[in-house]
Amino acid sequence: MPKLSVVVPFHNVGAYAGTTLSSLARNADRDMEFLLVDDASVDGTTAVVDHWAERLPGARVITHRTNAGIAAARNSGIDAARGDFITFLDGDDWYAPGHLGRLLRAAQELDCDFARTDHVQSTGTSRVVRRAPAPLRDTVLDPREGIGAPERETMVDYPFVWAGIYHRRLFEDGAQRFATELRTAEDRLWIWQLHLRARTYAALGLYGVFYRRGVTTSLTQIKDDRQLDFFPAYDALLDLLREDRDAERLLPKAVRTYCAMIAFHNEKADEYEPATARRLRGESTAALHRMPQEVLDRTLTMIDDKRGALLSRLRNKQKAA
Repeated sequence: MPKLSVVVPFHNVGAYAGTTLSSLARNADRDMEFLLVDDASVDGTTAVVDHWAERLPGARVITHRTNAGIAAARNSGIDAARGDFITFLDGDDWYAPGHLGRLLRAAQELDCDFARTDHVQSTGTSRVVRRAPAPLRDTVLDPREGIGAPERETMVDYPFVWAGIYHRRLFEDGAQRFATELRTAEDRLWIWQLHLRARTYAALGLYGVFYRRGVTTSLTQIKDDRQLDFFPAYDALLDLLREDRDAERLLPKAVRTYCAMIAFHNEKADEYEPATARRLRGESTAALHRMPQEVLDRTLTMIDDKRGALLSRLRNKQKAA
């Protein structure tokens, strides 16, 4: 049986899939399996995946007949995985040679529920190392402490699912699946749930995964209402935290992050389709009124002046109406 399952969703990334799959080949080992999930691609990706599947040791192809989204694709990989650990890679990203072996050995030595890594952000020919904002490296820590204070960047602000490795016990009995109703922001909710449910985690001093920025087919580049799925994602998080034993301590971080997301999207609303921009503004006002108001009051006194003013204007729209 494999020790590591690598789940790789593909959807219309034919221009990059060859690079991704060749990097898997340079990492292949008898202890690894590669679950290649073709999420109903129509651009030639399927041919590239099938070509490499015949040459890549431990590869299995999972085919979606209709496009189901990255959350469902990852879930299909999780359900098929047989390894002691699971990791993820997006279909347009890639690994440095030997990265997966180093990642697996570190996870086995620490024996924690999950471990996160640094990564390399690739934009054209530019390469920048992005570090996971953990206080310590190669040390087993409490995942709830990784959520941290609202005024600091913490591990829940590092929503890169593929920058990590996860023990299979986290996924038993259908647990720790991605929310398939979310077309974007599914990773942010999933990372929060991970820190709430797991018992131990670590941050590793590894950065062998390369994240390709600026790809036109990426969900980060879309301008339609799929961008607005952060609203149901953070609403689900707030509902989860209201029932949590540490609600008083953790809600301020969630509210601060939700506010930052609302401000970020409203600052670039003019880039979105007109109907999406209108919906964004209306849903922003409604979301601010759904938040615990005493926590929101404190948040608005702590956030920077520009975003604080923007959020206050959005919040006051409903009062004026």
